Amino acid sequence: MKGMESSAGEPSLQKTLMRGTAVWLLLMGAEVIHGIARTALLAPRTGDFKARQISVFSGSALILSITYLTISWIGSRNKSTLLRLGIAWLLLTLLFEFVLGRKVLHLSWQRLLSDYNLRKGGLQPIGLVMMTLAPLLMERLKRKEQRLL
Repeated sequence: MKGMESSAGEPSLQKTLMRGTAVWLLLMGAEVIHGIARTALLAPRTGDFKARQISVFSGSALILSITYLTISWIGSRNKSTLLRLGIAWLLLTLLFEFVLGRKVLHLSWQRLLSDYNLRKGGLQPIGLVMMTLAPLLMERLKRKEQRLL
């Protein structure tokens, strides 16, 4: 498609963001299922807050895994573009979490923000850092693997 590839074979920012948005939708679908599983299987055993803490790490692994599997399809190898994509994922995720939490799950602001308070054990900022850096980290990992082959 005209205007979708740069002269060096790097996809345009537009193409990268379109594909990145598709991957983000996949990530959110996986995270919704992850959250349902957490609530049904883990929370009854550990309590809700502890389950949310644990799921930051399993959710981060899920994000990295999906990003690893899709980063070649996203296509960009440009550090700046991948960082922009990660920031877009971060902003979309925050919007998604707060809209879902407030409008669908009817959670209080206090409950939503508790996941972000590191001093009180909220670990969500760790997950958001992983979300932001996932495209860049997984592209670098793929590139290193290709060099080894």
